[in-house]
This record gives sequence, structure tokens and C-alpha cells, in this order.
Amino acid sequence: MKRLLSFILLSFCFIFNTHAENKHGPTWGVHGMLLFGNSEGMYVSHLPMFHPPHDYQVVLQIHCLDQKLDAAIKARLEQKMVLWTMEPGQFEIARLAADSKTPLKQFKANIVLGHFEQGGKTEYKDLAVIVEKNLIFRRLSPQMRNNNQAVYHQIGSGSQRFLLKEIDSRPDFDHVLAISVPANAAMSDVVVKKAGLQAVSDAEFLQVLRGKVDKRASVKGTIYLDKADLE
Repeated sequence: MKRLLSFILLSFCFIFNTHAENKHGPTWGVHGMLLFGNSEGMYVSHLPMFHPPHDYQVVLQIHCLDQKLDAAIKARLEQKMVLWTMEPGQFEIARLAADSKTPLKQFKANIVLGHFEQGGKTEYKDLAVIVEKNLIFRRLSPQMRNNNQAVYHQIGSGSQRFLLKEIDSRPDFDHVLAISVPANAAMSDVVVKKAGLQAVSDAEFLQVLRGKVDKRASVKGTIYLDKADLE
């Protein structure tokens, strides 16, 4: 009888755990993000891969619920151009789509100086993060392909902006630069030549940027450049 009861209990636990694991959708996971910004705005860019559930390029404008911490973090982002990442709790990344029936408006996250999976230091823990705007949301194609041009989208609308590369090839690289332009400069995409996995130089960017956006533009430098996860 004891064996029978033990078997029933174990079976119940197995069924309960299986149901708990399956209650989430296919895009559930820890979706690590690059964090960048300045006093004019704060942004995160999902660190994508070509396999589920991370096969999405997503860029959000965000702020912290705590206004003092929000101002402090923005000041640190603006002060020095170093790598910051965000480690959120698990969620369905599909909920960040503009047409989601259950949009994700807030989540908890750790903010890490450095890469959260590569020895970075957690500077702020379990912060409440508010999603202000969905700037980019697109699913990546797993097909092997190559483009001879790279499209960079402008992020931010003030004088201190960012260029973020659209991931449109496989293999590809994830690339974000900081730029400085007049506040009223055009918000045009910046298109540069692409040769495999080699990003063009800051000088080449500057030439295109001044021709396409504003002749007074300048390139401040690279915030993030990585190809290891996009093979």
C-alpha cells in the first residue's frame, strides 16, 4: 500500500511539474540585453541568437520605476562609454511585440557593469523597469545569407544618439555606436558597405553620416560589437 501511495504521489508531482514547465509559451526565457543611453533616454537591445527563444532583434526605450536610480544610471551611462548589460527575470519576449494581446509593460532586472554572462559586476539588483516604447521588434531568419550593405538605425532623437545595426545576414554581428549630431538632425537610417563580419571603420561611418544625416555629425565610438552569438 505504501508503495502504491508513493507511486501515486510521484506521478502527481511529475504531472504537476510538467504542466508548470509547459504553461509558458515558446519565447519564455532569460533575455539578456545590452543597456545604453544618456540623460536624454535609456535603451536596451536584446542580445539575439539564431535559435529560439532568442531569435528576435528587439530594442526598447525604458526607464526605472525609481526616479532617483533612473537618473543615477543615466548619468553613469553618459559619463563613460563602457559595456553595460541587463539581466531580466524570465519572460515571454513575444509579449514585447507591438501587437501582443498581453503586452509586457514592466519587468524586474539586474543591471550589470560588463557582460552579465562573462564576469560582469551587478551594480543594481531587482530593479523595476518600465517599457516606454518598442522601437524595434523583428524575428530573425535562420537561413544562411549575406548582404553587401549594413543598415544602421538611429536610436534617440536629441543631440546624443546611437546607431544600431539591423541583423539581416547569417552569420552576422551585433553592433552599436554612439554618435553626436545637432539636435534637429535628420533621423535617417545610415547605410554602409558590408564585407562579411568586418564592421567599417569610424572614419567610413563618419563620411556616410555627414553625407546622410548632418555635416556636423561625429562618431564617439563603439559601445558594443559582437559576432559570437550570431553564427
